[in-house]
Amino acid sequence: MFKENPLPIILFSFAVIMATAVMQYQQPDYSFFDGGYIIAILLTIFLKDDLYTRIFGFTGLAFTVISFFYQDSTISISQVLLQRLFSATVIIMTMMLVIYLKKLYRSLEKEERQVTALFEHATEGIILTNGKGEIILVNPEAERLFNYHKSELLGQAIEILIPMRFQPNHHHYRNQFYDKPSNRRMGQGRDLYARRKDASEFPVEVSLSHFSDKKDQYAIAFIIDITQRKEAERKLLLQKEQLERVTNDVRKLNTDLETKVEERTLILKEALQELERSQIELEEALNKEKELNEIKSRFVSMASHEFRTPLSTILSSATLISRYQQQTEQPQRDKHVFRIKDAVHHLNDLLEDFLSFGKLEEGKVETQISQFNIHELVFEVEEELKTVMKKGQVFETNLEGSPLCATDKRLLKHVLINLFSNALKFSEVEKRIRVSIFRADWDVVIKVKDEGIGIAKEDQEYLFDSFFRAKNAFNIQGTGLGLHIVKRYIDLLQGEISFESELNVGTTVTVKLPCNRLN
Repeated sequence: MFKENPLPIILFSFAVIMATAVMQYQQPDYSFFDGGYIIAILLTIFLKDDLYTRIFGFTGLAFTVISFFYQDSTISISQVLLQRLFSATVIIMTMMLVIYLKKLYRSLEKEERQVTALFEHATEGIILTNGKGEIILVNPEAERLFNYHKSELLGQAIEILIPMRFQPNHHHYRNQFYDKPSNRRMGQGRDLYARRKDASEFPVEVSLSHFSDKKDQYAIAFIIDITQRKEAERKLLLQKEQLERVTNDVRKLNTDLETKVEERTLILKEALQELERSQIELEEALNKEKELNEIKSRFVSMASHEFRTPLSTILSSATLISRYQQQTEQPQRDKHVFRIKDAVHHLNDLLEDFLSFGKLEEGKVETQISQFNIHELVFEVEEELKTVMKKGQVFETNLEGSPLCATDKRLLKHVLINLFSNALKFSEVEKRIRVSIFRADWDVVIKVKDEGIGIAKEDQEYLFDSFFRAKNAFNIQGTGLGLHIVKRYIDLLQGEISFESELNVGTTVTVKLPCNRLN
């Protein structure tokens, strides 16, 4: 569309513009002279650069505006103004239309170049045929595969590229394809061969595609030479057969040898098995003894530390109470009484953890399934823990789904108390504890999120071990048994527990329990 040499069109358009301007000056009564400007603008459609369209467009627009001031006695000023406005509008619209058409054509031309490049440089042979099976287009790779020049293939029947033994039936297959065209791989489950110009054959892989217009149907064949692949498959098959023969010979020798070896190793095998059983039993006994010693050591260390602190508190507070004998000193006595109660409560918690741990180790904990309102249980636990909450600490509770749940209420309450109290204990004042309960199919999901001290990554893998205390929790009261017991209880309830934690940011513990144990 665009001309290689734009100079003649530029000169001709310029001549049209100037001639129109002269005639418009000489004959201002005739408004149809404005068509010369439109013709000049339309001629620039053959020029690639939009600049010329804009130049001739604005030049015509300028002459049209100037012509308003030419003297004309035959028509009124309002009529002249109306004619010039209409002419200016047509000129502007013509200029915009030409620019749009040129932009559209440039886009189409770019897409055409891309498609042509894809076709010309494709690594697969591409052949286009019409509804009669005549070749109408081939790419360079197809010329190379079949050793034909493009001019030798155009207009020929596609059967020229098919081995002679397959040509009689190919017309039938081609007609079937055009009756029910589809994009598919050709010759599923069969080996396909193509024929070169010198009548030699080579294996190929062919994919078919199609399209149609109002005049005809077309088929596109994408052809790949798989000679090297077939040769590799043939060599692989040959090597496989050789390997099978060698394997069979070795197998026969091994069979004879194995028969003799089995007889001689049977007694040795039995002796080794007995020795292995003895070794396993010994290792298990040693591991249990080692584990027991470690638990004892942890228990003694923890107990000596955890019991000493509340006992010292009780002793010091009891001693100080005896000094406050005046009636006005009752607040001081109440303060120390509260400290004694708090220490006793802590000792009671320690003993409860030890008793629960002992029952779990002895296998004496049994589940008692019943149906209850889990929402009420959550509020009950939160109410009980208000006495240990620090200043400004609050529970933010979100309850969703049905409140009815069938599981062991006693064990679940122990789990909730431990998780809630941990969240309170390891969080500072003025912090929120977020609790959410919701249903997931037949399960109930409990999430407890705090804004506490968090757990270091190196400590997280040991979090559910007995008597384990994280490095940043040594100065906070606890036995190291709480989460271990929680994990054991959740296992008894056939549930799951997981957590996410970041140091100095907080911890989120998630518990998932089946809530239909009655069924």
